[in-house]
Amino acid sequence: MDIADWAALISAATAAGWVDAVVGGGGLIILPTLFLVAPTIAPQTALGTNKIAAFCGTSAATITFARKVPMNWRLLLPGAALSAITAAAGSAAVGLIDRRFFIPIVMVVLVGVAIFVTLRPSIGVTMATHRPTRRKTILVVALAAGLIGTYDGLLGPGTGTFLIITFATLLGTEFVRAAAMAKAINCGSNLGSLIFLGATGHVLWGLGLAMAVGNIAGAIVGSRMALARGAGFVRVVLLVVVVAMVIRLGWQQFG
Repeated sequence: MDIADWAALISAATAAGWVDAVVGGGGLIILPTLFLVAPTIAPQTALGTNKIAAFCGTSAATITFARKVPMNWRLLLPGAALSAITAAAGSAAVGLIDRRFFIPIVMVVLVGVAIFVTLRPSIGVTMATHRPTRRKTILVVALAAGLIGTYDGLLGPGTGTFLIITFATLLGTEFVRAAAMAKAINCGSNLGSLIFLGATGHVLWGLGLAMAVGNIAGAIVGSRMALARGAGFVRVVLLVVVVAMVIRLGWQQFG
């Protein structure tokens, strides 16, 4: 790859960091760019290289959110640890499962998310009037970390979006706080997947670290904008990104 290719990937990583910090879905920016610049790259290597940038970006976003948003670390740290384990398991299964089956399923889920958010404008914009019980909160975080963490290691794109929608819908959390929670869980899943893929030789460390610089910058800007502009801004970006993900996956699957 030449300098232009590196510049394109770092720019894509920066844009992905911004999107990921606000609503998730940055993988749909970085991964296609990797395959465009390096068409012969193995899927596991593309995923592993992306995970360096993704982990650094989600870590930066988590720290930025944590400075302004109350974080229940007693709940989120075990959730992040669980997501790391399940993501590693998902990455281990990448070579065993035909990923073509996942894209149509993800598209259906994303369309459902877009319809749900459109028809329920109050979701994620205001906090629920009745706080969920501690047992329900633990259960939702554990299930999200386990199931969505596995998906992140196996496929990836839209992980943050799914986490935000899960927390906003099932826990009544407004979008900014849901985004903060999602970053903590997603940070764990990115780390778990990165450790496994790195240990099995599927990471281009130099390229990944260069992309991480851009991803961190985008993540910091995105998380600050989400904090400054509030839940309404996050809701609009969420809908735009979900529609873009459906179009991108549809083109990938049927184009």
